[in-house]
Amino acid sequence: MKLKTKLTLFNAISKLVIVTLFVLLLPSIIENINRNYTDDRLIKQKDKLLQIVREQGIKTYIEDGQSYGSYLPLKEEYISLDEVEPDYYADTIQNERRLVERDTIDYRILSHTFVAGKKNYLLEIGKSTETIGDTTGPLQTIAFLLLLGMIMLTIIADQVYSNYILAPLSRIIRTKLVGAKFPSFTTYSRIKTTTSDFQHLDLSIHKMIATIERAFQKEREFISNASHELMTPISIIQTKIENMFEQEDVADELKVRLLEMQRILNRLKSITKTLLLISQIENEQFLKEDEISLNDMLQELYEEISIRLQEKNIGFSIALTEDATLVNVNKFLLFNLLFNLVNNAIKYNKPDGAIIITGEPFKGGYRININDTGIGIAEDELPFIFNRFKKLKASLKQDSFGLGLPIVKSIADFHQIDVQVQSEQGVGSTFILSIPAKLLRA
Repeated sequence: MKLKTKLTLFNAISKLVIVTLFVLLLPSIIENINRNYTDDRLIKQKDKLLQIVREQGIKTYIEDGQSYGSYLPLKEEYISLDEVEPDYYADTIQNERRLVERDTIDYRILSHTFVAGKKNYLLEIGKSTETIGDTTGPLQTIAFLLLLGMIMLTIIADQVYSNYILAPLSRIIRTKLVGAKFPSFTTYSRIKTTTSDFQHLDLSIHKMIATIERAFQKEREFISNASHELMTPISIIQTKIENMFEQEDVADELKVRLLEMQRILNRLKSITKTLLLISQIENEQFLKEDEISLNDMLQELYEEISIRLQEKNIGFSIALTEDATLVNVNKFLLFNLLFNLVNNAIKYNKPDGAIIITGEPFKGGYRININDTGIGIAEDELPFIFNRFKKLKASLKQDSFGLGLPIVKSIADFHQIDVQVQSEQGVGSTFILSIPAKLLRA
C-alpha cells in the first residue's frame, strides 16, 4: 500500500472515530446546551420580575393576600407568586411535575424566595420540558451535518496536502530508482523540496548509487581485461600442445595427458569467451542496427541444431501465429540468446522428448514461448537460474559452466526483452520472451 494511501486512510479512520464519538455524545451535549439556555432564560425572567417589584411594588402582582399565576395558552410556560412562611427559603432550578387543569406536565422550574413589604414570597417560573426538547432534534441534525461537511473538507485538504508534501518522494523513486538504467546512471540532479528528510534521502540515494556504479564498473573492467589477458596465454599453450602432438618421440601415455590438458584448456577458453561476451554486452559494445525475420532466424537455428535433435530423437516444431520482423536489434546476440535456450532444452530433455516454439502478438508487443519436455527446474532454484556460475542440481551431471542463462539474461536486458520461466520437475520448462513493440516493424 502506498504511503499516501496509508496517510489518507489513517486520516479518514481517525475522523470516522471522531464522528462516532460525536454522534454518541451529541444528544447529551445538546441536552446540556438546551438546559443551560433554559436556565439562563428563567434567571433573566426572574431578575426582570424582581426589578418590576422593586420599582412598582408587590401589589403589581399580589393584592389582599391573593396568589398570582399566569400560564400561556398551551401551558408551555407559567409564572406563579405566593406568600409563604417567613422562614421558608428556596433558590433552585430543577425538573418537577405539576398538575395544571387536570393535566400532569413536566416543567423546568425556577424557585426563588424574596422579601417585599416585610413579607416572604415564593416566585416560581416554569417552562415545559417538552418544549425544551423540541429544539434538540433540529440542533442535532444541524450539528451532525456541519460536522460531516467539515470532515469532508479536512479529508480533501489532507489528501491535497499529502500529495503535495509527498510529491518529492514520488519524484525521487521515479527518477532515481525506477527510471534509472541500472547500473548506468546520469549525473546527479537535486530534487526540489523544502522537506529536509527528503533532501537527505535524495542525497543518500545518489551516494549509494554512485558507489554501486563504481563497483559495477570496476567489475566490468576486470572481467573484460582479465578475459582479454587470459586468451593470449591459453592460445599459446594450446599451440604448444598441438606442436607436441606432431613430435614422433612423444609417448602414448604423454599424449593421453596432453589430450586431457587440451580439454581443460578448451573449457577455460570457452569460459573466458563467455565472460568476455557478457562484459561486452553489459558495456553496450554491440550495435543494434539489424532487421531480421523471427521465423527465418528460428529456421536457421533449427538447421544448426538438427543433428543434436536427431541424436536424442527429440521432436522440434515452430508454430508462429504470424511472423514478426525485429528492427534495431543485434542479430548475432539474438541468435545466441535463442541458441542457448534451445541448447538447454536439448541438453536437459528426455529421449524421444519434444521442443515446441510458439509465438503470437500481444498488446505490448510479441511473445515467444520455448517449451520442452525435459527434467524441469526445482521451484527453490527458479529465482537463481540467471545468476552467473550458479549450477543447478540438474546441471551437475552435465558439462555446464553455469553461464548459458546469464548470457540469455544479459542479451535480453540489452534489448529490453523480458524473460520469464515456468517449470515443473519431471514435466518440463517454458521460457517466455516478451519482445516490446518498439522492436517490431509496424
